[in-house]
Amino acid sequence: MFQGLSEKLTAVFDKLRKSGKLTEKDIDLALNEVKMALLEADVNFKVVKNFVKRVKERAVGTEILKSLTPTQQVVKIVLDELTVLLGSDRAKINISPKKPTVILMAGLQGSGKTTTSAKLGLHMRKDEKKNPLLVACDIYRPAAVKQLQVLGDQLSMEVFIGEPGQKPADIAKKAIEYAINRDYDVVIIDTAGRLHIDEQMMAEVKGIKEATSPHEVLLVVDAMTGQDAVNMATSFNEMLELSGIVLTKLDGDARGGAALSIREVTGKPVKFVGTGEKSSSLEPFYPERMAQRILGMGDVLSLIEKAQAHMDEEKMKEIEKRVLEADFNFNDFLYQLTQIKKMGPLDQLLGMIPGFSSVGNLSEFSFDDKKFKRFEAIILSMTEQERNTPDLIDGSRRKRIAKGSGNEIQDVNQLLKQFAQMRKMMKQLGSLGKRKGRFSKFLGM
Repeated sequence: MFQGLSEKLTAVFDKLRKSGKLTEKDIDLALNEVKMALLEADVNFKVVKNFVKRVKERAVGTEILKSLTPTQQVVKIVLDELTVLLGSDRAKINISPKKPTVILMAGLQGSGKTTTSAKLGLHMRKDEKKNPLLVACDIYRPAAVKQLQVLGDQLSMEVFIGEPGQKPADIAKKAIEYAINRDYDVVIIDTAGRLHIDEQMMAEVKGIKEATSPHEVLLVVDAMTGQDAVNMATSFNEMLELSGIVLTKLDGDARGGAALSIREVTGKPVKFVGTGEKSSSLEPFYPERMAQRILGMGDVLSLIEKAQAHMDEEKMKEIEKRVLEADFNFNDFLYQLTQIKKMGPLDQLLGMIPGFSSVGNLSEFSFDDKKFKRFEAIILSMTEQERNTPDLIDGSRRKRIAKGSGNEIQDVNQLLKQFAQMRKMMKQLGSLGKRKGRFSKFLGM
């Protein structure tokens, strides 16, 4: 996510730092490189032009050029302007004081609208403590209704389905009546999409909007389509008057052009981003946090929130104690792997740690199910004594563990090597934690 752009911007600011005292010429050269980096990231040309102009107006002031830390102040200006570009503050769902809150989901076919509807339902239940009802109004794509039903079953969420031959607007109206009678807090309407914008689709979505008077009209767009996503959002907004945007597949968008352009061009806030295929991989969009990640500053707040949502605090304290005492074992390691897997792809988590965005290709730190299952099988093939005291594992034990787990000895050796490296790092960090008198809450990760 934004890796290429982040690397380029980090390189620009590294050059500025080496310059020491800055001149207006230094800033002009740096901003020209920033401009090129943004254009290469597929950011809208007008957006880039206005952004660079705003940064320059603030950066060439006397206070900046004569400051003791001019480069840091320039970076702060870029961070501030990036945050403004992305929307300044988090835009929350508009919750109606009178139940139910109606959310209309619009978008083209293939944008991830149906899965996003279900993910949004999960978010409303977990984070907003609401009881959501999903409504299947995409009656033309044969698999759409079934897909929403399957997702609803997986998440223990009811899906309202209309009668055969019923029009989408009528289905939506009936669903709201159903929700009122059964005390649902939120109604999420999944509408039909097309491969491209056409009059029939727009007329239908408009009809549903007029029939239901939704509190939110969210457009779901694929971030990987870059400026096409921005153009499409502009067209939908002109016809539907959107209240917000959901960017899907942001985890696969290495450039970031859509995320950086869409708010400025449409005037509508990005409310959520999709960062993976799991039902829990729909996240609220925080402009400042995203700007920090783009500039290689990490996103510690989001990382801590993920850790708190998925990790047992008491268990983490136990592991923290053993880390401090250099007693980290394979049982702890297996627990950590399980928790990290729940939190999402490892490369995304590492990208939230300040400074990690500049470490090579983070996608190399992949954490797929296949690798996890292999590690898990190897650890579970160890005896309890071996798990607690890894130093006992000699050549003959490695052969037995490999055979018992259905792996090669090389796989066992690889895991032992990685574990030894992690243990060494933990020991060093543990010593640092002792010296400082406190230990980071997410050190165990």
